[in-house]
Amino acid sequence: MRESATVEIMNFDQEGYLSDGKQLYEIGKKMKALADKVCDEGFDHLFLLGVGGTWDEFLRLQYLMNKYADTEHQVHLLHAAEWNVVGDKFMTDKSVVFTSSESGTTPEVLQAVKKMKKQSVRIYAMTNPEGPIGQAVGAENCIMMENDHATGGCEKGYYLADCFGLRILNRQGFFPKYDQFIEQTKGIWQVLLDIRKAFEPKAEAFAKKYALAPYTMFIGSGALWGETILFAMCILEEMQWKRTRYISSADFFHGTLELVEPGVPVVLFKGEDECRALDERVEAFLKSGRTGDTDITVIDTAEYGVPGLDDDFRTIISTYIISVLSTDRLARYYETVTKHNLKYRRYYHQFVY
Repeated sequence: MRESATVEIMNFDQEGYLSDGKQLYEIGKKMKALADKVCDEGFDHLFLLGVGGTWDEFLRLQYLMNKYADTEHQVHLLHAAEWNVVGDKFMTDKSVVFTSSESGTTPEVLQAVKKMKKQSVRIYAMTNPEGPIGQAVGAENCIMMENDHATGGCEKGYYLADCFGLRILNRQGFFPKYDQFIEQTKGIWQVLLDIRKAFEPKAEAFAKKYALAPYTMFIGSGALWGETILFAMCILEEMQWKRTRYISSADFFHGTLELVEPGVPVVLFKGEDECRALDERVEAFLKSGRTGDTDITVIDTAEYGVPGLDDDFRTIISTYIISVLSTDRLARYYETVTKHNLKYRRYYHQFVY
């Protein structure tokens, strides 16, 4: 028995999470089938379509796909609200769009999907086939995450998106180890559960120390940049009403560094891709002593092992790990300290705007 087997995870259904993981492996096969359909029919450009949190989530898929593909097969990321007013000159009736909406009602995405359909653009979605977006896309091109447990961060959606996006790369000749990736991640949900258990006391201590801070900086880069925005904006600003500043490691030295001072918590999400060098530069500056007695926290995904996983896949899985640590565990502990329910909003989805 693992030493962590008896560790409790606050507000978390461990058995339900593992059950969801088994379902996701099977749903992933459906995502692969959609990807094969896209490749069999052919396309000129692939677009990822999101808004708000879904746009943040797609940042990592765009980063990963463009990391492996050549310049001719680069993936485009569209912000639905912006596309609705400016469009995109690369999009044609031979293009393919991949989108996602947990609610199935996201107004900006729904508007974009309807306009794209009129242009004969093929659209695939992770959403409820019976929801407004699902109906606009067409049930045959929708996959719903069939889990009955509201447990976890964004890693479940990341996995399904990878089953789709990485398969397209595989068919294009850019990701030859697709089958190995799927096989090696089949049981990753137990590993992600163990990572939660290892991080649980750190998440609690962090929230007790910083959740009531009036202002916090979050820094990230590369494959982790989308999750950095997601946690700061969607979790802390929207769900906790906390004032944050999210900045990429690449841009940190061009403005934001002047705001580092004692009393302002600074959090660095340290990744495992090419941009790690940028993270290390930021870390070295923050720990140099030049900023005084600053509260600095570095959360490094490389500290969390995944047994049986090829090093080639670490960049991909690093996004799962940071989601586990931030949008799941840190979020839950913020909620306990602030006494602010993560589901409570003043404006979002409260009325039409």
